[in-house]
Amino acid sequence: MFFSDKRYLYVILTIFIITGLMGMTQDRILSLVLTLPAVLIAITFHEFAHAFAANKLGDDTPEAQGRLNLNPLSHIDPVGFVLLLFAGFGWGKPVQINPRNFDRKYSMETGEAIVAFAGPLMNFILAIVFSFIYVAMFKFAPAFLGTQTGEIVWTIVGSTALMNVGLGLFNLIPLPPLDGSKILIRFLPYNVKRWVSEKESIFYIIFLIIWITGLAGYIITPALEFVSNGLIHIASLILRV
Repeated sequence: MFFSDKRYLYVILTIFIITGLMGMTQDRILSLVLTLPAVLIAITFHEFAHAFAANKLGDDTPEAQGRLNLNPLSHIDPVGFVLLLFAGFGWGKPVQINPRNFDRKYSMETGEAIVAFAGPLMNFILAIVFSFIYVAMFKFAPAFLGTQTGEIVWTIVGSTALMNVGLGLFNLIPLPPLDGSKILIRFLPYNVKRWVSEKESIFYIIFLIIWITGLAGYIITPALEFVSNGLIHIASLILRV
């Protein structure tokens, strides 16, 4: 998803890790441990969805590369994984596809957009599922939630819902190399597409600036809170909590 030379990203990653470790407390360590399952689930299902969509469109590249599975080790990118833990947003190992292999039910461009959207869509589906589990546990298992194990499980379920909303929204930002740029390009006029393609390196730089300066958080956080609270509210209404 990013530049072929990842040296700059690893420098940025190191800064994030050092900054995170400097403010590390016992509660923060516990929070990171409880966040691990959420990160693994969000990344694994996101990347699997890309691979599954490509495969359904006729491209066997992801399957040949061992990406058509739910093994977290097949989908984790070290940089994106650590950033999800420390910064709250990140990515998985990019799923490589060959649009020329698509079965031509759709144009290659449309096929690429479908594959790109499959990842965030999967995250939103998981966010809905875990939001309902979160509310259902509160209603149907209050005694279990009163135990230490129940509190831990409930925290992990809530973190998983939140993480999936965050990863889905983050990847819909319409800047390369995120999924949103591949979706948006499908709907742009030809001349605009060509201009975007020619200026792609500039958009990468813009993305890195947004990422490094923390502006991504300011962009995502309001939407994250709105969507997360909305899902919990809907689940509460449906389950009559």
